[in-house]
Amino acid sequence: MAVNLQAGGRRRGGGRNSGHARRRPMAEINVTPMVDVMLVLLIIFMVAAPLLTVGVPIELPKTAAAPLPTEKEEPLTIALTKDGLILVQNEQIERQELIPLLRAVAEERQSGRIFLRADGAIPYEGVMQVMGALNASGFHDIGLVTEQGGPKFDGEDG
Repeated sequence: MAVNLQAGGRRRGGGRNSGHARRRPMAEINVTPMVDVMLVLLIIFMVAAPLLTVGVPIELPKTAAAPLPTEKEEPLTIALTKDGLILVQNEQIERQELIPLLRAVAEERQSGRIFLRADGAIPYEGVMQVMGALNASGFHDIGLVTEQGGPKFDGEDG
């Protein structure tokens, strides 16, 4: 029987437990190549993103008017349709759910501002009832949303 010894004194040759059979499969996932690819993609997007913005160079006029205050939150909007439906942020709700919902919303918001949009065909009484519900819910800064182009009441046609 011929025995081949390597430098480390290990037996080399054919047998049941030789060569590939002694190696165990690697159970870990090597994430280094994936991280390298993601970093390269991040750098590419960081360089390319400013180039993707399209704009037209204009020189805006200068005025003495004060800028409008910016809202930190998305404005809360209540809409009343001519059919009598109440929509909170475009979600229809029942009348009896309005005050509890608005009280919960008021606790979460920093701003007490709310915008009320009402169809012109709704009677004054209906709009005032909803405004009373808004006030009872804790909203005291109520903005009534309208469209421009109505009568000016100054004798001139608008």
